[in-house]
Amino acid sequence: MIVDPVEALKKTVSATATVAPTASVSPVPTVVPSLPEYQTASETGNRTLWVVFVVMLVASVVFSGMSWSVPMSKRLYHVITTLITITAALSYFAMASGHGASYHHVVERESHQHVPDTTHDIYREVYYARYIDWSITTPLLLLDLCLLAGMNGGSILIAIVADLIMILTGLFAAYGAEGTPQKWGWYAIACIAYLVVIWQLAYHGRGMAMNKGGKVGNFFAAIGGFTLIIWTVYPIIWGIADGSRNMNPDEEIIAYAILDILAKPIFGAWLLFTHQSMPESNVELGGFWSQGLSGEGQIRVGDDEEGA
Repeated sequence: MIVDPVEALKKTVSATATVAPTASVSPVPTVVPSLPEYQTASETGNRTLWVVFVVMLVASVVFSGMSWSVPMSKRLYHVITTLITITAALSYFAMASGHGASYHHVVERESHQHVPDTTHDIYREVYYARYIDWSITTPLLLLDLCLLAGMNGGSILIAIVADLIMILTGLFAAYGAEGTPQKWGWYAIACIAYLVVIWQLAYHGRGMAMNKGGKVGNFFAAIGGFTLIIWTVYPIIWGIADGSRNMNPDEEIIAYAILDILAKPIFGAWLLFTHQSMPESNVELGGFWSQGLSGEGQIRVGDDEEGA
């Protein structure tokens, strides 16, 4: 049987055309996991830390030099204020040199429509040296203000304890876990403690300062109001930076640096220079503070008893 090749080719093409195409399989949707994100300070932030360290160190030298011009019995403000800037200088040296910081691990969950949820790991740098600094310097700042106003010991103790609670709970909040009451719960407690500090200074402090005379009262109102305004900005910065992470570490460092310079060297210079021209604000301490142990109060070691 002779087969016409042209007809055979036509039949083959026709048969191939009638075959239904196979259905294509849709690709399985996938999500590529993201790499961990490290939120750390850059060179700008590190330079800022070094600059503030130098500022605090210079302020400490200046305040210490100012104390030499007054007798020891009247150096209480000078000693307290110098300790404030020295502590801040040590804190900034620790942060600038790479110490006094650790990472807080935050896990963010990301939802998707057709695939399981994924997580994103964030490691944010937290400068715990800053909280150590504040736990020492802010009580000393309060002590300066309380002594200026002439507040009683009970009110001073309440203000300082409330201040320490504010700082420590702020530290706990900085390391608090996301999605739990830890972070914002500790933050709320810190804000309540701060309200106690404001009450002690604004109510008791203001009243006691006015009893010492108009000059002292007006000066206390000015420097106390200045301090409370600055201190009120701190928790706002914390909420934007550590709390919601809407501020990068460099911006956080710069913001806190400005506040620390205002709250410590500027505050200290204002207090000490005004104190020199305002005798009503003097706090004079005698006895052991200015003279040491007297002859009768000295501790004797190895002396024989009389008649032995």
